Order: sequence, then C-alpha cells, then structure tokens
Amino acid sequence: MRKLVIDGGKKFSGILEVSGSKNSALPILVAVLIEKGEYDLKNIPDLSDIKTLIELLENHGLIVEKKSKNHYKIINKGIKNIVAPYEIVSKMRASFLVLGAILANKKKAKVSLPGGCAIGSRPVDLHLKSLEKLGAKIKIEHGYVEAEAEKLHGAEIKLDIASVGATEHIILVAVKAEGITKIINAAREPEIIDLCNFLNKMGAKITGGGESEIKIEGVKKLNPSSYSIIYDRIEAGTFIILSLITGTKIKIKNVFPEHLKGFIDILNKMGVIFEIKNNLFEIKSDLKRLKAVKFNTDFFPGFPTDLQAQMMVLLSLVSGKSEITEKIFENRFMHIPELNRLGAKIKIDGQTAIIEGSCKFAGAEVMATDLRAGAALFLAASVAEGKTVINNIEHIERGYENIVKKLKKIGVKIKII
Repeated sequence: MRKLVIDGGKKFSGILEVSGSKNSALPILVAVLIEKGEYDLKNIPDLSDIKTLIELLENHGLIVEKKSKNHYKIINKGIKNIVAPYEIVSKMRASFLVLGAILANKKKAKVSLPGGCAIGSRPVDLHLKSLEKLGAKIKIEHGYVEAEAEKLHGAEIKLDIASVGATEHIILVAVKAEGITKIINAAREPEIIDLCNFLNKMGAKITGGGESEIKIEGVKKLNPSSYSIIYDRIEAGTFIILSLITGTKIKIKNVFPEHLKGFIDILNKMGVIFEIKNNLFEIKSDLKRLKAVKFNTDFFPGFPTDLQAQMMVLLSLVSGKSEITEKIFENRFMHIPELNRLGAKIKIDGQTAIIEGSCKFAGAEVMATDLRAGAALFLAASVAEGKTVINNIEHIERGYENIVKKLKKIGVKIKII
C-alpha cells in the first residue's frame, strides 16, 4: 500500500498550476466513440481515471497515442467491441457513459453497471429512462446493461434532478438521434458546456449548454476535430483553500471565476479578499479575520459538493461555528472522522455537518475514503503540527495530477512511501 507522508506547519510560497479538468476530459474522451476519424485532444490531465478510460477506449478498438503528457491523438477506425467489461467499468463511474456513445454509433451496446467512489447510491435509473425516451430498449442482466435501438429519435426529457451524468448521457445519444431533443432541468456545470462546445466543433447542433434547457438537433454525421479541455475548477478551489489555511504567498494559475460562482460567493460571505489578474488568483486577506458561515451544497451555480470536504478544513480553522448541509450525496461525510483524528471538532446532524472553529490540527495516521476526502486530508496535513500519514492515496491520484510534485514545488514536505 502506498502512503503519503506530510510534515506540516511550514511556510509555503510559489505558484500552483491548475491542470485540465478531469470531469470535462472524461465525457469528451467518451464522445470520440460516436464517430469514426482522428481526434487531437489537449490539456488532458495525467490521472489514473484518465488511464482507466483510455484502457476502455482501447478495449473498444480505438487507437490511442500519447503525444505528450497532456496531449493525445485518438483514432477511431470503427468500434470492434460493443461490450464494456466489469473489470474496467467498476473502477470509475464516468465510464458508464460509453453506453450512450456506443449506442449512438452502433445502435447496440452492453456495459457493466458502474463503480467509483462510495459517496452515495447514485442510481443509473435516470440515465436509462432517458435513453428509453430516445428509442433504446434496455435490459439489465447479470450485472450488465444492454441497450439496443432500431432507430434513435429526439424526445423531450425532463430530469427529476439536474444530474451531470444523465445530462451528458442524453447529449451523447441525442447528437445522432433523428429530430430534436430537449433536456429540461439540465445540469449547468462548466463541464457540460465544454462537452457541448466539443461536439458543436464536430458539427453537432446543440444550443443552451450551461442553461437549464438544452436543445439538440440530431445530425447524420459528425466531423472529428482537435480540442483543448477546460481547467479543473475543483482543483482550483482546493488550491485556493490551501492558500487560505496556510496564510502564505501562494498564487494559483488557471483560475476561471465564472466556473466557481458558488464557491466564490461563500468566500465573499466569509470576508475573503482576493485578486484575479489574467486567471492568476491571489489571496489578500488574513485567515484570522474570516467569519463562520452556513450554506448548502447544490448543483451549479451553487456551492459544489466536490469542494465540501476541503471547505470543512478551512472552516475548522475559522473562529466560530459553521454548518454545511450536503444536498447532493447522502453519504459524503466519511472524511469527518478522519479530520477529527487530526484535531477537527465536527459533529454530524443528519445531512448537516456542524464545525467548531479555531481548532489546531496535529499529525496522525488517517485514511482517504474517496477522492475529495483525500484532498481534505492533504490540506489539513499541510498545516498540522508534526507528521501525518495518509493511506489509500490512489483516491487522491484519481483527481489531482502530480500532486506530490506540485506541493513540493511550493515547499510542502511531502513524500510517498
């Protein structure tokens, strides 16, 4: 088992560079299954989740060439295998999207039920009901979902919740479906906009990306193209919190405030003063002057659930009592016992975490239970007195490119054992 060891409580300085967005790169990589041709994709983060998806693309017969660390050429000469196996799909939930992409191309697909972080049930019913409205016949047998369609057709689909995955899944199928599809109560996240922009560059006819209603006019053929992925807003938010809790001169490169509306709204309520010039973010305020807050996680443009765990670290250090109510996932407080081991004082009341501020973190051995929980632990460890050992670091490596190298660059005493 590989572990992170962090010797905390030091002063840091320098620039932290945000990588390409994992949550944008994954559905865009899936989209190359829809149409034959050659694709040139840049700003793809170097992460274990990306490697898993590339393994899946190769399983379906695509040729993947790594041009450089964040640059891939992908050649789709035709899907040779319509089955996405359990041993790959079980590693990562986003891989389930290949069901829709293969269906759009071959009118038939068989995909294992998905895996990923254990932060909630996240049922795929919403995905499957939506595909049925687009003309697919769905069968679930032996842990696999089989989808088949004589003809895919447009439909009006109203989502019960503004699910990012379901919205992406509908878009991937609807671009090649006959007629017009409308998604009502669509997810509005920047990653949805990026997927729409990529497909539109290929000749798709999608309007309303980033709005609650998306309209897709199906086309018979798409034209493969080159594209550069947006930067990762969750990594940006994580690094901003690191700058705040350490009270040091860290600047964060590649921050786009329009992608972090809900997060920045809460920072403003807390009294955080910052400056953004040419997408370079710099904190100008002192941690001691910040105020406690109460807020809910929500779909974009609200406060992102993927920054909830990291925010608890910040609020543990701010004077006063804060509360975070988790509205997206029902099981996303698994990091709380681990943060409490480091000295936090956090209680759980249903879906609300009550955080007593002004704590002092002290090093201990802890375990990352999921990707963002792991991020919260390396944040707390960075300011903790003494050494912290973080187990299960494969979770962190799913979403933070070269995190050890990046943190070392600003002066964090960190190593892998």
